[in-house]
Amino acid sequence: IDIMNDIKNKIIEKYEKTVNLPNRISDFYNGIYERYENPVLTAAHIPPFWKYDFNPETNPFFMERLGVNAVFNAGAIYLKGKYYLVARVEGNDRKSFFAVAESTSPTEGFRFWDYPVILPDTDPDETNVYDMRLTLHEDGWIYGVFCSESKDKDSKNLSDACAAAGIVRTKDLKKWERLPNLKTKSNQQRNVVLHPEFVQGKYAFYTRPQDGFISAGGQGGICFGLCDDITHPYIDDEKLLSKRAYHTITEEKNGAGAPPIKTDKGWVHIAHGVRNTAAGLRYVIYAFATALDDPFKVIAEPSGYLIAPEGIERVGDVSNVVFTNGAVVNDNNEVYIYYASSDTRLHVASTTLDRLTDYVFNTPPDMLRTADCVKQRIELIKGNLSLV
Repeated sequence: IDIMNDIKNKIIEKYEKTVNLPNRISDFYNGIYERYENPVLTAAHIPPFWKYDFNPETNPFFMERLGVNAVFNAGAIYLKGKYYLVARVEGNDRKSFFAVAESTSPTEGFRFWDYPVILPDTDPDETNVYDMRLTLHEDGWIYGVFCSESKDKDSKNLSDACAAAGIVRTKDLKKWERLPNLKTKSNQQRNVVLHPEFVQGKYAFYTRPQDGFISAGGQGGICFGLCDDITHPYIDDEKLLSKRAYHTITEEKNGAGAPPIKTDKGWVHIAHGVRNTAAGLRYVIYAFATALDDPFKVIAEPSGYLIAPEGIERVGDVSNVVFTNGAVVNDNNEVYIYYASSDTRLHVASTTLDRLTDYVFNTPPDMLRTADCVKQRIELIKGNLSLV
């Protein structure tokens, strides 16, 4: 028993060291945002009492009974001076669940609450849930929109699945009310985000209709739709918002990320784009803006990606991927974008509302052809050389 206690104490000591690890700004620089040396959440941030049975009678060798493979893709919210992440925690069994991590700092010190989120279990066919977006809506509720996955009963292929947009709401991140899944005319839905304000007196959603569980197929990109009653969520008409385009970062598919951020010039959207490569799919994060009075009208589209995987971020369960479904703006107009790398860990990038707005509205658009992109770059070079 003494040996087992020594092992337990060492594991707890290592966990506490991980949670309390300072996180400094790295030497990465692009003027748009800062990267940090360490992830903000990893599998090592999981409390040991989530994984080990501490009872020596039932676990005499102090084995890890319920392991955790990864912590990533977190929704984020800033409330009363604290930062909350509703992270996707994936067990060794491949099932994902949600858990709340809290900190007074946006970049370090995140500690999980004692228990994972308990979602009302309303659908016996639902096998997996993940990637929750948190929206503090003007109706006073905090909504969580997430992917609800179930087996495709019409397919004999064991790996074929169906994706739907699950919806919950809460006042305190502790007690969650389950609403019906969002219904649209599309076969499947992923990466659905709720707009934080009413539009034309209705609830507004950013959707991503797709033909299959993985493939967007012939669907055009991120869409926008209105819903009369969120307790019976149905969208009849989805308008195409952020289009996919050939030989761009969104060629294969794209999807909404964090709920849009309101600025003086427009709503800033932080989304993800996917292209295919010889090494597989590459996920990056990009941004665009829509009009304040017309959130389904795109008014700015910077060229290329905002964040791409760097260094160790390229390595993990699903390599060469960065993905975001959470960002916050604090009382000082500082912006923190929480992004996962390679379906393994969660990072943060920091900027300000002014810098993010400048990037979105003053970065040139993608010219879509090499010849025109070269002309665009030459103009930049000429301007700079004239100042030398």
